[in-house]
Amino acid sequence: MNYDTLTLDTAGTVATVTLNRPDVRNAFNEQSIAELTAAFTALGQVDGIRAIVLAANGAAYCAGADLNWMKKMAGYSEDENRADAMALANMLRTIHACPKPVVAKVHGDCYGGGVGLVAACDIAIVAEEAQFCLSEVKLGLIPATISPYVIKAMGENAARRYFLTAERFNAREALRIGFVHEVATASSLDGQVAAVAGALAANSPNAVREAKALVREIAHQPVTDALVADTAHRIAHIRASGEGREGVAAFLEKRKPSWLT
Repeated sequence: MNYDTLTLDTAGTVATVTLNRPDVRNAFNEQSIAELTAAFTALGQVDGIRAIVLAANGAAYCAGADLNWMKKMAGYSEDENRADAMALANMLRTIHACPKPVVAKVHGDCYGGGVGLVAACDIAIVAEEAQFCLSEVKLGLIPATISPYVIKAMGENAARRYFLTAERFNAREALRIGFVHEVATASSLDGQVAAVAGALAANSPNAVREAKALVREIAHQPVTDALVADTAHRIAHIRASGEGREGVAAFLEKRKPSWLT
């Protein structure tokens, strides 16, 4: 598929999706939302891809909603607004639920929906000059569609502050509240992202996929008999899988597993 608002590159087992509307600071519109949904849906089904990096061209990572798109929305009915919002919500869910691990490589300004984009990824590595802002309330809006991911990523207490104040916060604050995993200098960002992507790509593809689902499905559940049985089923199932057997055998035999040969 050809894309107009992003680029897609593959190096070995790592794919890089790059937001490519630098003239509007990579702000979302209907087309970019549709193309991100299509790209992550497709990449999630490619056996040879083991990790995806979500990056951006230009001075900003993502400035949220495109101004021309916002002008169109201003004239929408409630039903039209609901359909429009569902497209963004489905795009975020597609990234969050992608069977491949996704690493956000963030630099510059990241506002509004851009914060949601980062939160939907599994791992976020940001340049130290990055700035974040959940600015919706300044416009009389709320960060509704991105809220499931942002609240999970930064926690309820931090979300309460930044949802309500619309204050800007920097990379170090994002790290402190747990919203991002690592802060890098501008010169080391590429290397740190490559190292994490390489670590992901070196692991059992099936185990990484199942581990991602494990976190998503087990987090915040009470420890009930059903949950205990579910976790026992998961480990038994993966132990008996082809990659599970191969990984243990390779470890015991002190050799590389088949997915690295």
